[in-house]
Amino acid sequence: MHHNQQNRNAISTHRMEQEAPVDAGDFADWLDHTLRGLHSGTTTPVPCGDCRGCCTSGYFIPLTPSDSAAVMAIPAPLLSPAPGMPPGYQVLGRTAQGACPMLEHNNCGIYPARPQACRAYDCRVFAAAGMAAGTDSFSRINARVRAWRFSYGSHHAQATHQAVQAAARFMQEKASAFPGGRVPRRPDELALLALKVHPVFLRADLSTLTDSAIATAVIASSRDFDARGPEARPRQ
Repeated sequence: MHHNQQNRNAISTHRMEQEAPVDAGDFADWLDHTLRGLHSGTTTPVPCGDCRGCCTSGYFIPLTPSDSAAVMAIPAPLLSPAPGMPPGYQVLGRTAQGACPMLEHNNCGIYPARPQACRAYDCRVFAAAGMAAGTDSFSRINARVRAWRFSYGSHHAQATHQAVQAAARFMQEKASAFPGGRVPRRPDELALLALKVHPVFLRADLSTLTDSAIATAVIASSRDFDARGPEARPRQ
């Protein structure tokens, strides 16, 4: 539990700049598209506006062999082989200030050829899970995370959002219930896992289950999600 206590990502623990509310879209539609995209590799457009939080928060950007257009657009000295990955996998570093070196005048200098990792990034996952994206270096992203406001077309959609947040809280607060205390440590991995396993936290018998039984159900739900194709994902 120690590392989870150190890395609690609740938005309320971060005293940072605040943005005006930003429309995040219909929650049920967003969740449906996001979960389908985890299988198919498709992405959902993000209404970033003038926010460049993900470009300035110290991320190392991974590039796969399919990112050939990005590799051609990025100066070779800025790319390094990705540690522990096969040949063809590379990493784009960051400036001393923590920004992407391809950011020019607050805009992406290679936007049409940007890597898939950038195309897929959607900080609404943190808003959905009720988490911050990280600590101090993520202040701009966290401000946008706090600003997102989902809309709901039904009570079930609201309950589903609450289930996603409950899944994230459980994995942070009850890590010891999992074998070896193993839960994702990176906020993005934990938030995405909360999306995958949220049906566990909609179960009518949830209040009767022990923490270990819930953890077992979370593991089974995650494996089941990964084993299914996008066509098996029901709409909310």
